[in-house]
Amino acid sequence: MGAERAGVRVCGRRRVRRWASVGFIARGRRSLRHLAEVVAGEAYRRQSESDLEGAVQLYERSVRIYPTAEARTYLGWALSLQGNLTGAIRECERAIVLDPSFGNPYNDIGAYLIQLGKWDEAVPWLERAIESERYEARHYPCMNLGRFYQRRMDWARAKQAYMQALSLSPDYMPALLSLRRMLSRFN
Repeated sequence: MGAERAGVRVCGRRRVRRWASVGFIARGRRSLRHLAEVVAGEAYRRQSESDLEGAVQLYERSVRIYPTAEARTYLGWALSLQGNLTGAIRECERAIVLDPSFGNPYNDIGAYLIQLGKWDEAVPWLERAIESERYEARHYPCMNLGRFYQRRMDWARAKQAYMQALSLSPDYMPALLSLRRMLSRFN
């Protein structure tokens, strides 16, 4: 009885672990994830060297090995740099399905929609990015919201968004310059 409770079944004279295969599968998944992260790292290196085609191929390989929200988002970024904004948005949507708490794809979708001239559609995505559980660079969607409000001539909300970006990242020059440029119009 005690052995049965501990996850061990006694079969004749041999004891067999019921969940031994589960541990093996978990270790296999960890190593697949690690391999996918290594491949995605190489893709990022290629992207930083302006080899976008090589980067896209490696990100796609990484996602085939073990799909992660990060790899899908970076794949979207590489596609956007190639001018494929529709593909970039699709990859970010797939990233959100994998991990809804990851903030990067929300901001990226908002930024891509802005590039497509779909400013109003971008706002909910940017707001979700700011609210995301797992997002280090919240100043980016704040900056993008500032641009949206400034374009609408909603100066108070634009100022608030730029100030929020600066409170999150005091050295973020695009927000500082945008805020100064906007305020200088009123002096």
